[in-house]
Amino acid sequence: MPNPEISPNPVPNQPATSPPQPPGEPVRVTARPPANPEVENIKELGQTNVADYKSEIQCVQIVGQIEGHLVLPPQNKTTKYEHIIPQLVAIEQDPGIKGLLVVLNTVGGDVEAGLAIAEILISMSKPVVSLVLGGGHSIGVPIAVAANHSFIAETATMTIHPIRLTGLVIGVPQTYEYLDKMQDRVIRFIVEHANISEQELRRLMFQTGELARDIGTILVGKDAVKVGLINEVGGLSQAVQHLKRLIAEGVPGPGKLH
Repeated sequence: MPNPEISPNPVPNQPATSPPQPPGEPVRVTARPPANPEVENIKELGQTNVADYKSEIQCVQIVGQIEGHLVLPPQNKTTKYEHIIPQLVAIEQDPGIKGLLVVLNTVGGDVEAGLAIAEILISMSKPVVSLVLGGGHSIGVPIAVAANHSFIAETATMTIHPIRLTGLVIGVPQTYEYLDKMQDRVIRFIVEHANISEQELRRLMFQTGELARDIGTILVGKDAVKVGLINEVGGLSQAVQHLKRLIAEGVPGPGKLH
């Protein structure tokens, strides 16, 4: 007669336990079943299927604020240069990738981090096409021009302004000299890789009262093409087609053209 106080069945809603292992035996752990990829796509991307297409074109996004040596607050949308640079190095070494598409929608950010990304792009041996969507402001301008060919959406904007510094400044003359030299680095890079003269760039950079007081000059779509910063007004289709044409013609990267 079984003991009425001991149930032969496991208690409902109580996790099952593995039987005790003999002394000296390794503990056997049951592997968890792999996650359902369709469920993960719904949770993360809001769609049931993700296109599985192996392309010879790699896309890199520069979005939000470019984060440099200082960590920005967690609520800021950032692009970390320590994430982008290893991607660009891997793209340069991957024989299966023939071209690079850089999509920008950035407010700018750390000057040295932005210049570092631009210098990597300009030294690549594979063709690079940039596409400005929404905005390519501040230090995003050197990144946009560091390509074989650059596109900008008709409604996208680019803000040209001098380098600014916030916070406590100790040693004003020395700080001003440092910022002036950094400004010259940015101007020289843009002039070398865009179709704009230094005089015109400085005029746009230090001009106030145009569209935004004491900020600089805001160029919208065709205006950026007109002054020579961007090569052409266009969108994703035009950028991809142009990059495919560069690949088909065997055009080298921007570093081989300058």
